[in-house]
Amino acid sequence: MNPNRTTSPHTIERRWAASRREFLASTAGLLGVLVQRGKAVELSNPEPIIDIHQHLNYAGRPDKVLLAHQQAMGITMTILLPAGRPLNSAATHDGSANGLQAGCAGNAACCRFARAHHGSYRFGANEVPDLADAPREIERYLKRGAVVIAEQKFGVECDSPAMQRVYELAADYRVPILMHWQYQMFNYGFERFDRMLEKHPRTNFIGHAQTWWANIDKSLSDQSVLYPRGKVTPGGRTDRYLADYPNMYGDLSAGSGLNALTRDEEFTRDFLERHQDKLMYGSDCDDWMGTGLACQGAQTLATLRRLVASKAMERKLLGENAKRVFRL
Repeated sequence: MNPNRTTSPHTIERRWAASRREFLASTAGLLGVLVQRGKAVELSNPEPIIDIHQHLNYAGRPDKVLLAHQQAMGITMTILLPAGRPLNSAATHDGSANGLQAGCAGNAACCRFARAHHGSYRFGANEVPDLADAPREIERYLKRGAVVIAEQKFGVECDSPAMQRVYELAADYRVPILMHWQYQMFNYGFERFDRMLEKHPRTNFIGHAQTWWANIDKSLSDQSVLYPRGKVTPGGRTDRYLADYPNMYGDLSAGSGLNALTRDEEFTRDFLERHQDKLMYGSDCDDWMGTGLACQGAQTLATLRRLVASKAMERKLLGENAKRVFRL
């Protein structure tokens, strides 16, 4: 996610007005084509696309803009990932990482929104993991129907007792836990995470963000490089985690996921083939329009459709894997 930024109400309204005008114009154009042809056209239902990674109030984006954005991308099911409670602690980097660094809404707001749009939205549960009552807070929302513990984006050791309590809770409720891996910032100890995968075989883990995607490359020597470019040497730590552990999955969202998909397309085609049952589409996109080069989520969709080897593989990445892992 992008760092938090302040957006004025006037800017928000201007962006929404522009988004609405573009959407209405495109819709009117489509209807005009159908009328000119003089035929009664029945538009088929879109193929299911599950977006496993979105946020409410992402960098100030209004709810109605999120709804339009997901519709423009053709998303049929969206999973909203809440932030933990705001506080100043080491886990939140003295508050700078509150709201997942982007002003994102918490458990209650995501739960309310998803219930109001139950046909096309689900919600996760989250909390700062080293708080004494974190398991209880997360469990409150799991009991209300949360389908994932996420987004775990805090400055904690990945094998700490606090995190392991959350891993066990995920296993008990049969929901995955989605983790934001970022070197020296969030979820420390990526190089030893295999011990957690072995120790918690009942827990399904989903990897996300810069350090997760940088480590598809075996030749990566500097972990501080978060968006590496160029050819990829197969056999990186991420590649091995996906291959060696049945409880490890990957979230293709964000600029880190898009960078990994596009930096070496020859490698990517093989990577998608090998891990086609382990990877899931997500957008993690704070864009307002849902289309074009400005929209990261739309770019990821287009890239996947271009690089997959078959329609069957596309269906797995864009919906079937998520449906299975999240038990939707």
